Amino acid sequence: MFTVSVVIPVYRAEQTLSDLYRQLSDAMSELTSVFEIIFVEDGGGDGSWAIIADLARSDHRVRGIRMSRNYGQHNALLCGIMAAKHEIILTMDDDLQHPVSEIAPMLAALKPEYDVVYGAPQEEHHGFLRDLASRMTKTALASTMGAETARNVSAFRVFRTRLREGFREYRSPSVSIDVLLTWTTARFTAIKVRHSPRTAGVSGYSTGKLIRHAFNLMTGFSSLPLHFASILGFVSFVFGFAILAFVLANYLIQGAAVPGFTFLASVVAIFSGVQLFALGIFGEYLARIHFRSMDRPPYVIGEIAALSESDATVTEPVSHPTRENRFV
Repeated sequence: MFTVSVVIPVYRAEQTLSDLYRQLSDAMSELTSVFEIIFVEDGGGDGSWAIIADLARSDHRVRGIRMSRNYGQHNALLCGIMAAKHEIILTMDDDLQHPVSEIAPMLAALKPEYDVVYGAPQEEHHGFLRDLASRMTKTALASTMGAETARNVSAFRVFRTRLREGFREYRSPSVSIDVLLTWTTARFTAIKVRHSPRTAGVSGYSTGKLIRHAFNLMTGFSSLPLHFASILGFVSFVFGFAILAFVLANYLIQGAAVPGFTFLASVVAIFSGVQLFALGIFGEYLARIHFRSMDRPPYVIGEIAALSESDATVTEPVSHPTRENRFV
């Protein structure tokens, strides 16, 4: 018999939490006799925490963790994953868009040859800009996860709890659970699942946030932007050399006049822009090194709700690396 920890990041979900708990507890009770539901409230500022605290007081299978402020979905997920007690972890959203009826097929797909199963939506119910931003995020993930795996990435995922040992020492404010899972395994798979339309509230992930998340993925977990800056610099050098050769050829062969200030200003603007762009990429990496040197945690727990005192005990999520080994 398998045991499951369900981890749900919660952000302004007071309209859906009660229905989610009822549906999820019924579905999980049919699949296994041992499970827990961990709600991680990510500083939404609405009535979600009061609902979570009431559920935790009435059901020993429910634990609530309240973040000290809003850290972001993946940071909240990391907190819940580190607090999980059972052998399999299931993550899902708080908005009822991940149907509980799809949990059984996902658990069944977690065969011995796989460590992670994604529930890739058959059809996503988002707007054009949101879908575009989502594709940008998956493109950014492709550089670290592989194109095929990144194409199926979803917040609806099942994986083996032992995988967290690969990132137990991780300490950075920028978090991507999907990238961290690649630190421990390459055995990913995905199945198509139904994706329900949102019935209440609005998504906490706006188009702008998704674009920022994609940029954080590229600069925080990949050297691709550095390679891109190098290629851009090389292309600009070739372009500039070609212009110089063309101007000199006209001057020496045909006796044409060398273009004046307008031509010179445009060339300077082009190459100055390329240099500033490359410096901006380098600055992003330097900024991340600076934030790592500050020992800023990915999250801080503000409050815990559980029926018993032992259930409220949460293992220290991230150890504090020494300055000698932080960048090893």
